[in-house]
Amino acid sequence: MHVFPQLRKLEDKYKDEITVVGVHSAKFTAEQDSSNVRNAVLRYEIDHPVVNDRDFEIWQRYGVRAWPTLMFIDPEGNILGKHEGEISASDFDNILKDMVTEFDQNTLLNRVPVPLNLEKDKQLRSPLSFPGKIIADPTGERLFIADSNHNRIVIASSTGEVIDVVGSGVQGLRDGGYGEANLYDPQGMVLVEDILYVADTKNHSIRSVDLANKQVNTVAGTGEQSRMFHQGGRSQFVQLNSPWDLTFYEGILYIAMAGFHQLWRLDLERQEVMPHAGNGRERIIDGPLVSAELAQPSGIVNDGLNLFFTDSETSAVRSANIALTGEVDTIVGKGLFEFGDVDGIGLDVRLQHPIGIEYYNGILYVADSYNNKIKKLDLATRETKSFLGSGSSGDSDGDPDLCSFREPAGLSVAAGRLFIADTNNHAIRAAELDSLSVTTLELKGL
Repeated sequence: MHVFPQLRKLEDKYKDEITVVGVHSAKFTAEQDSSNVRNAVLRYEIDHPVVNDRDFEIWQRYGVRAWPTLMFIDPEGNILGKHEGEISASDFDNILKDMVTEFDQNTLLNRVPVPLNLEKDKQLRSPLSFPGKIIADPTGERLFIADSNHNRIVIASSTGEVIDVVGSGVQGLRDGGYGEANLYDPQGMVLVEDILYVADTKNHSIRSVDLANKQVNTVAGTGEQSRMFHQGGRSQFVQLNSPWDLTFYEGILYIAMAGFHQLWRLDLERQEVMPHAGNGRERIIDGPLVSAELAQPSGIVNDGLNLFFTDSETSAVRSANIALTGEVDTIVGKGLFEFGDVDGIGLDVRLQHPIGIEYYNGILYVADSYNNKIKKLDLATRETKSFLGSGSSGDSDGDPDLCSFREPAGLSVAAGRLFIADTNNHAIRAAELDSLSVTTLELKGL
């Protein structure tokens, strides 16, 4: 995901000189399905061909060892080299500039455009586009929906009437009133009195939305992705790395910093931001906060003593003490390549790339995204049960075992209802916690 924006800059600059072909070699079972790959192409706004290398045939033929890997191939089909890991647009630019010059001199470049039928041109527009997260205010009267691919926040009543829209819809980092402010793929949010804080993921920033004055401001991040690990500093001058979700406790915003594989904390009064848990290595290792190892935390909540988070790449649910002398503990999950759909207790449980999480009355509700289910985790017993969803990819309402979702990613409980951001269905769903009947919320006025 970090490579796509860099690659897009070069695709625009060298649109007549380079052709990009994406090769998708899936880690998770759900990612092997071509319909899911199609949704990913749409979600990440990819404008080049993508091949589903579900059996790792291309991966093996090219000797690939890591995600991501860039292969450079000349106009005659020869491999010139490869780059493993992320790369900046400027470094990428220097490589391409030299290649274009060389092959131009040898009259090998063919600048005839390659005709493409893009997936986005086949897609019908919908009121929401890949909503990533949702929160409800404590009364349940208002919903705040991260309309992620429309680069905005939708404020609606719990019955679906749209109250307001935050953001112009244009990608970018711009403060101001609701209609002029720009966001870029907003995800997690938390409501603190009359301020909505937003993880503005692809801006690598934390934004504040003053609901009373209808103003958007940047409280952390510069808009540029950090290329290296660091220990933080003054919040508005520090580069962040894909903040994905937020929770709040006693003046501190806690951040699921997916790109750093860490949890961070933002002191709102002192305007300082710094790591809280994780050393930045991508693994599942418990222990003291500073030495524990996480893997793409993407959802976070708290109970006043502990932070609970979905560690997506290890298909785990883990906890970290709020106290700085505390530790990280794994509740569910085992390893980077240990995943599935297995209910049970503790380390016997298997999830598949969970993203969303909510805490309510001693229970963690987990959006088990790639299994198309909502799971229920009892913190007292560490027992995890399938709660909502048949497991099949779909959009049907009704009974808990028969309803279906498509990669749900956001959860919020209020007034006896569980609200669900059903991401790949471009929809908001709601479940009554007493009857468990699932319905789709119709948004009116969007």
